[in-house]
Amino acid sequence: MWQDGFDSHMRRMSVDYLNLVRAQDLKNPKERLIYRFFEILPGALSLGTLGMAIILSCLAPIVVAIFIIIFDIYWLLRILYLSFHQIVSWRQMRRNLKINWLEKLDKLTINNQQLTINNWRDIYHLIILPMYKEGIEIVRPTLESLVATDYPKQNLIIVLATEERAGLVSQKIAKEIQKSFSQKFFKFLITHHPQNIPGEIAGKGSNVAWAVKEVKKLFDNKLSIPYENIIVSNFDIDTRPYPQYFACLTFHYLTTKNPQKSSCQPIPIYNNNIWDAPAFSRVISTSGTFWQMMQQERPEQLVSYSSHSIAFKTLLEVDYPENLVSDDSRIFWKSYFKYNGDYRIIPLHYPVSMDTVLAKTTFRTIVNQYKQQRRWAGGCENIPFCLYGFLKNKKISLKEKFRHSLIILEGFWSWAVVALLIFFLGWLPLILGGAAFNLTLLSYNLPKITGYIMTIAMIGMIVSAVISFLLLPPRPARCSRWKNLFMVLQWLLLPITLIAFGSLPALDAQIRLMLNKPLGFWVTEKVSL
Repeated sequence: MWQDGFDSHMRRMSVDYLNLVRAQDLKNPKERLIYRFFEILPGALSLGTLGMAIILSCLAPIVVAIFIIIFDIYWLLRILYLSFHQIVSWRQMRRNLKINWLEKLDKLTINNQQLTINNWRDIYHLIILPMYKEGIEIVRPTLESLVATDYPKQNLIIVLATEERAGLVSQKIAKEIQKSFSQKFFKFLITHHPQNIPGEIAGKGSNVAWAVKEVKKLFDNKLSIPYENIIVSNFDIDTRPYPQYFACLTFHYLTTKNPQKSSCQPIPIYNNNIWDAPAFSRVISTSGTFWQMMQQERPEQLVSYSSHSIAFKTLLEVDYPENLVSDDSRIFWKSYFKYNGDYRIIPLHYPVSMDTVLAKTTFRTIVNQYKQQRRWAGGCENIPFCLYGFLKNKKISLKEKFRHSLIILEGFWSWAVVALLIFFLGWLPLILGGAAFNLTLLSYNLPKITGYIMTIAMIGMIVSAVISFLLLPPRPARCSRWKNLFMVLQWLLLPITLIAFGSLPALDAQIRLMLNKPLGFWVTEKVSL
């Protein structure tokens, strides 16, 4: 009876949950209360974990000490497991880089009922490049990398999505770029996202959504390309695809069983300015690359991130998310719920190169790095969206709902608290446990046991150091040979970066969501030294 009543109530809830941004968007007080609870949940779990660690270290230090040992062993096993995936993914990426994807396309027999083409050359790529105040020294190399790709340029449509709020200098740069590159592609468009639209949060999501609407007008009025023959790549302005990226993407699109219900995800490698960036910034960005590598080996957990590709037809049906910090991951979740769970990410195991965080001073780089990580951690806003969506959507199986809920909750919880628990929890019982605990054999052995476990766990750091070195582009002549050594030794900074640029910005974002003070979209400063 209770379940029937609950289901009846949920059916009365507003239908358009796919476009929810925050709790106050809901008019029904009960709906708003449920969504608000989900907004509080990630921060409450993280802060509750840290609070309980401190309290129990005072009240039950022996219990906490045993938990610490078990927890450290669990994370040791998990590090080994993830390192294995990291190595496998890196090897697959190396293989994919050696493949002649255009040759594979020429040999491909297209037999997909969802596509009305017989030749891969009928596939067009629409590349959206959202631009804010980046200088021409950032924008031009991106366009040059697109020209350098092996895919036929008559099948590439470039959209430089500018912001009115960026001012006249930005518009001047956009026109200069258009003048230099417009003849090199099938189409080259500039869109101007208006400022001060009522109720809109200015940011990448709003800009891309506006650009998509403008491009649709062009296709409806002047071009007769079927929507299912167009793949949209939503790139950052500093994204530089490797030579055969679009050929690789096209091959996966044509060989996927259901391309209209799939997105494709490359591996972001922050190599554009890696030799100029400070050590801590290199470690953070490369750690992000490694996480994406690991996720490519676990596609059931993969969510679209940063630069990604999606069918144009699907994008128009779903609508690109606006007014969000985490638009790149929200487009996956909107699609997932739109198609009742019948949506997935295709890992390409193929790279695109992007910028590492870098400013004109080290202090400014530190500030920008923190803000970027906090913006990424702002993806915790997808937790209430997903949990609420699982209540609303009755066509997704309970098993799938539980699996995704556990993955997303555990992911953001780990981001916020695991580094703090690993590096500080082991000392809390010794500091707060009192004299009685400090006289026990367990208190004497606790630092030694955790130290041994963490020493073994350094295997993961060694794997990361080796692979990061193998991923480096050629060292510029201006850099000393000694910098090769620093590129390996920089991984000793990992514990510091995990806390200062991992746990702290993640907690910051979750607390802001919990207090109903969500982040606005902060654009990462990009400079060329």
